[in-house]
Amino acid sequence: MPVPYRSTAVFDERTLPAGLRGEHSTKAGVWGVIRVLEGRLKLELLDEGSETILTPDNPGVVLPEQPHRVTPLGPMRMCVEFYDAPPGARSLA
Repeated sequence: MPVPYRSTAVFDERTLPAGLRGEHSTKAGVWGVIRVLEGRLKLELLDEGSETILTPDNPGVVLPEQPHRVTPLGPMRMCVEFYDAPPGARSLA
């Protein structure tokens, strides 16, 4: 089972960097798992035109080089884990 090789700091609705709020993507060969620790966060996958509400029970997966952005929906805490292989279902639990 893949394990993350790196994680971001924990951000809240005030400290979430502008770079994550705007359009951005992971590098080639890098999967991101967005983990909401408290609250809710909107994840927009721009290439798919889809929106998902992330919660502590519903993490988000971003594919390599997939353009996306996130928006806090009120008070929240979140972090991002980075993988060099597709995270399995166990990684998302």
